[in-house]
Amino acid sequence: MRITFLGTGTSIGVPMIGCHCEVCRSSDPRDRRTRTSAIVEEGDTRILIDCGPDFREQMLKIDVDRSFDAILITHEHSDHVDGIDDLRPSKFFGEVDLYADEFCAKHLIQRMPYCFLPKEQRYKGVPELNMHVAEPHEPITVGTMTITPFRVMHGKLPILGFRINDLVYITDMSSLPDTEIPFAKDAALLVENALRPIIPHPTHQRLEEALILAEKLNAKQTYLVHMCHEMGLHAVADALLPPNVHYAYDGLSVSF
Repeated sequence: MRITFLGTGTSIGVPMIGCHCEVCRSSDPRDRRTRTSAIVEEGDTRILIDCGPDFREQMLKIDVDRSFDAILITHEHSDHVDGIDDLRPSKFFGEVDLYADEFCAKHLIQRMPYCFLPKEQRYKGVPELNMHVAEPHEPITVGTMTITPFRVMHGKLPILGFRINDLVYITDMSSLPDTEIPFAKDAALLVENALRPIIPHPTHQRLEEALILAEKLNAKQTYLVHMCHEMGLHAVADALLPPNVHYAYDGLSVSF
C-alpha cells in the first residue's frame, strides 16, 4: 500500500495569513502545509480521503494519471469538504462513489445538492458523485481495500476514522472512545492529528496526546498531520520525535 499526503495543515493552513513567525517565513517546502487530505493506493485501487479547499492545487502538484475508486469523508467541516466542487472535470474524474456518515451526508447534500443529483437529473459540468452512508464498524469493499469506518470524537462531534487494510487514518480527533480502540490497533501505519506542541485544544490532540495514543495503538509507524505553525520548523521538530513517529508533509508518499 501507499499513502500520499496531499495536505498536512490545519484549517487555516501554514503559512498563516498575517503571521511572520519563522515557520510562516520558512523557505523549506515541508513547512508549507495545505489543508489535510490524502490519497491511498493498493494495486489498481485508489481512494481519496477528504477533499478540502486546496484540492485543485494539491492535485496539480502531483503526477496523477487516473481518477479515484472512492472518496471517504471524515466530517463536514469546510477544510475537509470545500474542494468537492473541483471534482467537476468529468473527463478525468467521471462517476465516483463518496462515503460519509449520515450526519455528514445530510450536510453535504444541503450545501451542494447539485453534486448529488440522481443520474437522470444531472446537468453538464457537475461532479458525478454517488452518495453512500457509511456506518461505523460496517466494512466497505473498494477494489482490493477493505475499509472499516469507526468513531472518533472531534470535541463533542462524532466523526469518522478509517481502517483501510493495514492503514489507520484519523484526523481532527480530540479523543478515541475505548470501544473504538480495537479498530485502530496494531496497524502497519497510523496517521493521526497533532495540532500543536503544548497548549491543549478542545477539539484536537496536541503532540503529547498524539504520542501517547500512538504508543497505545502499537502502530509500526506513525505519521502526524493537521498541524499548525506552532509545531515549529519541520527540520527541527521532526528530529525530536521518537524513531517510529514522523511529521508528514505535503507531497510525501510512504509505502508500507
